[in-house]
Amino acid sequence: MNMKLEVVIVPVSDVDRAKAFYEELGFRLDIDIVNENFRGIQFTPPGSEASIILGKGVTSVRAGSAELVLAVDDLDAARDQLIGRGVNVSEVFHYAGGPFNNAVENPRVAGRDPEGRSYFSFASFEDPDGNRWLLQEITTRLPGRIDYAATTFNSVSNLSSALRRAEAAHGEHEKRTGQRDANWPDWYAKYMVAEQAGTELPQ
Repeated sequence: MNMKLEVVIVPVSDVDRAKAFYEELGFRLDIDIVNENFRGIQFTPPGSEASIILGKGVTSVRAGSAELVLAVDDLDAARDQLIGRGVNVSEVFHYAGGPFNNAVENPRVAGRDPEGRSYFSFASFEDPDGNRWLLQEITTRLPGRIDYAATTFNSVSNLSSALRRAEAAHGEHEKRTGQRDANWPDWYAKYMVAEQAGTELPQ
């Protein structure tokens, strides 16, 4: 049985203000339903299979209490894009005790993860109600997170970033072998699929 996370409810106090904010973020507006004493708006972040719902009469949870995570493959590019849209995004940081570890004193440490690990570097921003969003840079998935036989790239940006990483790795491969690899398309393909699936990368 498959279970896919479909929707997360984001509690807001001013529906029109929240709608304008998420439209400005570049989230896709899926639906805006208005009935007596109820309004439900669904947005989907670019490339996401899961959506958010906000509105009036949607939830009794206090506005501004949500904490959500957006996975990005290029943290700097995502920050630049959001800042260009007028969003106040934090500087890049990592957690002293590992991803999401707020159990230590002063958990956020300025700068990227010193080891450059996937999942370990972040930036953050808030919507007008104070709902907190984290941008988490994920360049290589943990094993089992991706179906090896169903690799997909859901945007031009994701595909081009994967190609650049494959090109850099392939350059190192050619240095090791000491010769030009005429079969580089197959090597790129194996590298990109293995990277996304979290399996062993070709050398």
